[in-house]
Amino acid sequence: VRLQAFGGGLVQPGGSLRLSCAASGVTSDYYVIGWFRQAQGKEREGVSSITSGGTAYYSDAAKGRFTISRDELKNTVYLQMNSLKPEDTGVYYCATDLSGIATIQPNLMDYWGKGTQVTVSS
Repeated sequence: VRLQAFGGGLVQPGGSLRLSCAASGVTSDYYVIGWFRQAQGKEREGVSSITSGGTAYYSDAAKGRFTISRDELKNTVYLQMNSLKPEDTGVYYCATDLSGIATIQPNLMDYWGKGTQVTVSS
């Protein structure tokens, strides 16, 4: 299983970014692909995830501002982030749970990709 996250960058408060997670080698019928972030000095936290059946989950911080989606043909999961705030700054990772039971719990994920830095600053 390989996951590649990209699309991070520097954006002003109120701006938008779209992150992409390209997944390969996921052969399980039931799986979850999620986005997580880790701010400097803080624990990794769940942001959003989407199941193989298309159910989406969001953290309270992400609800109403972020939207997760997927393109099954491209094996890619996207995280559209709008109305970004400085507290959204961190390294964003995508990960997958091959049992399909996770929502946004980092400890239930089986495979992780390298992160992409998101910085929200004026």
